[in-house]
Amino acid sequence: MTRETLKTLARSWCQIQIITKSTLVARDADILREAPATVALTITTDDDDIAKILEPNAPKPSERLKAVETLAKQGILVSVRIDPIIPFVNSEFNSLVEKIASFGVKHITVSTYKARNRDWKRFSQALPDVAEKLAPLYWSQGEHIGGCVLLPRDLRLKLLNGIRRAALHYGLQFAVCREGLSELNTATCDGSWQLPVISR
Repeated sequence: MTRETLKTLARSWCQIQIITKSTLVARDADILREAPATVALTITTDDDDIAKILEPNAPKPSERLKAVETLAKQGILVSVRIDPIIPFVNSEFNSLVEKIASFGVKHITVSTYKARNRDWKRFSQALPDVAEKLAPLYWSQGEHIGGCVLLPRDLRLKLLNGIRRAALHYGLQFAVCREGLSELNTATCDGSWQLPVISR
C-alpha cells in the first residue's frame, strides 16, 4: 500500500517527506528519486547492542545506516534524526556523525530524552543503573516543557552543542527539536529545507 501511494504522489509531482525508523524505505528508492522527496531516518546510536535495549523492536542501527547509504547513493535527500540522546547511554556521537556525513547526508536533527511518568518506569526497568543516575537530573533539576520533563537547560545545551560542533565540522546542517534551543539551528528541524520549491 505504501509503495502504491508513493507512486501516485510521485506521478503528481507532490512533495514527499518521510520520517521513519524502518529500513523498508530503501526499497522505494526508485520511486522517491523520481519525486521531490526527502527521507529522515531515526538512528539513536550506532551501537547495535545499546539499540537492542533502547529499541528492541526496531531495525538494528547498522541496518538503518545501510538504508541511509542506499538512499543517498540514489540521490535522495536524506536527514538523520539522532533521537533521543541519553546521558551515560549514547551521548558520544562523533563516530555516528562521521559515518552519516561520509554517505553524503546533509542534515541531522537531534533531541534529548524527554521523560514522562508512563515511560520512565519502562526506562528504569530496562536501564536501572542509568535511571538511578538520571533521576535527580530529571525529577529534581529538570525543566518542564510541553508535558515532559527535560534535562536541565545547561546540560542539554552542553550535549547538543557538542553534537552541533561535530555536525558543522563534517559539513552538516544541524537542528534541535522541542528543546527550547532553536538558536542552535542552522536549518529547519524537520529537514524540509532540502525539498525543492515547486512553482505553481
